[in-house]
Amino acid sequence: VQLQASGGGLVQPGESLRLSCTVSGTTSDDYALAWFRQAPGKEREFVAGINWIGSTTDYADSVVGRFTISRDRTKNMVYLQMTGLRPEDTARYLCAASRTTSGGSSRWSYHYWGQGTQVTVSS
Repeated sequence: VQLQASGGGLVQPGESLRLSCTVSGTTSDDYALAWFRQAPGKEREFVAGINWIGSTTDYADSVVGRFTISRDRTKNMVYLQMTGLRPEDTARYLCAASRTTSGGSSRWSYHYWGQGTQVTVSS
């Protein structure tokens, strides 16, 4: 399974970005997906997750009300709509897939990782 994230960039505080992640190398869709982020010198942290059917989502407290995760099973893609971006959101954002249907917020629940896309929020 391969994951390829895109959509990052440099934005000003308060602006929005939409990240996309393409999942390939599998013919099934019964896997959970998630976005994590990692800033230099910091631990990788959970941002948002979605179960295999897209009926359940979970968010880190720091992004509730600002970020929205969604998936398109027909296209094998997952998205992260980010609004109200803050400087502390600056990080490399990675998409991940789990061999389970529900995933969760632990990085150890995810078995496949993409290279990520850089998001920088600065004035």
